Amino acid sequence: MTTGTPGTRAAMQATKTIPIVMTSSADAVLAGLVASLRRPGGNVTGLTIFAPELEGKRMELLKEAVPKLSRVAVLWNSANPAVTPVLKQTQIAAEALRLTPQPVVEVRRVDDFEPVFATIASARPQALVVIVDRLLLAHRRRILDFASNHRLPAMYGYRDYVDDGGLMSYAPSDVDLHRGAAVYVDKILKGARPANHPVQQPAKFKLIINLKTAKALGLTIPQSLLLRADEVIQ
Repeated sequence: MTTGTPGTRAAMQATKTIPIVMTSSADAVLAGLVASLRRPGGNVTGLTIFAPELEGKRMELLKEAVPKLSRVAVLWNSANPAVTPVLKQTQIAAEALRLTPQPVVEVRRVDDFEPVFATIASARPQALVVIVDRLLLAHRRRILDFASNHRLPAMYGYRDYVDDGGLMSYAPSDVDLHRGAAVYVDKILKGARPANHPVQQPAKFKLIINLKTAKALGLTIPQSLLLRADEVIQ
């Protein structure tokens, strides 16, 4: 079992025969993990968190939380090729909402964080979007501290950020993804072939809002948005 596109790539380099079950990935086809979602064709199957409309929804929810938003910084890991289409969708979504995605800044390794933070701070955006990526997730404490210190409302692709003090996330449930992966493992152990077992896309996404963080930012979340949230952290 693997989590994330880089982890699945690493497992694929290690074996072409042992079944690999993904608990999550970006666009699994574009990343070369499977031939198609319906017929993976190799030794990899499982679940993807990629959905074409997802980035637009995240940007829409952020704009609803910050109605006067016009310019948003975007943080991404350019060393992870799987998130390039996610960045593109984010930029398209921003422009559709008449938002300016600027600055768009890259973190490829840990040493990049401080200069990237300096670039964002000097640009003075009104909010921040953090593109889904496991390196960024692993260093979420630094990102969260930066957002807090510069009073930046932020949208994240994992609820872990919100549990640790981030403002909001819109994402599939990690618990549901891992339970789904366990079903795949069970079927494979009973004889199913990964090549013929379709990759599943998420059917449900959860909006999590940290109201305590909103108050610390001096941000009033519209009641209409709070009512649609799957969970509000007080």
